[in-house]
Amino acid sequence: MNRKLQNALIGITTYGRKDASPFSLPSTYIDAVRAAGGTPILLPPGETDPARLLEPLDGLIISGGGDIHPLHYNGCDHPSIYSVDSDRDTFELQLAQLALEYHLPVLGICRGLQILIVASGGTLIPHLPEVYGTSVLHRLDPAPGRRLSTEHMVKISPDSRLADCVKNTHISVVSWHHQAVHQVPPGWRVVAHALEDEVIEAVEHEHHPWAIGVQWHPELSANDPNHQRIFQAFIQATYTKQRLLIA
Repeated sequence: MNRKLQNALIGITTYGRKDASPFSLPSTYIDAVRAAGGTPILLPPGETDPARLLEPLDGLIISGGGDIHPLHYNGCDHPSIYSVDSDRDTFELQLAQLALEYHLPVLGICRGLQILIVASGGTLIPHLPEVYGTSVLHRLDPAPGRRLSTEHMVKISPDSRLADCVKNTHISVVSWHHQAVHQVPPGWRVVAHALEDEVIEAVEHEHHPWAIGVQWHPELSANDPNHQRIFQAFIQATYTKQRLLIA
């Protein structure tokens, strides 16, 4: 490809739609990408040729959202599982596999981390309180059907790419999940845990140039330099990819 170095084109997966409702994505994802120097391109589920979508992109963010259907990781159904979207599952799992195969820089956020793990053959814990208890709340459930974010501390492995990104090994995160990684597939390593209950909070690929998944929501901490640096490092990795293409 013959082109000048330019603002990175970053694909961001969106929520699905129900009936006639629109595809959607919280604006915080878009704001975070723009603040880091990227140009966001929204990727709604349902496209039949994901490989073609990735061709013009410099990087991919797999966003948060509802739960992945347990069938994708040989899991069991659970009453807490919500907002399953088969079109979105299929679309994002294909995108994740292709991004890993093409060595496209990829950042998985919350559900996005789980998509990366499931796409690689890993498994998930269906409902954290049944395994880890409630000493640390990873999501608030004040009423049936109502879910809110919360905050807790995460410890990051000092020898990880993620630690290099945030320039820190202990950070406060905004959390909004009730599931997490159970079995880590080959090629991935765990690089962060919740400080108090040891829930897996981040993973990174051992061979891919830049593939990181975080279980929290860095886009909800726009004013925190620790979280800004994740997006900045991600965008920097896409420029490295551009330079290779130009060369």
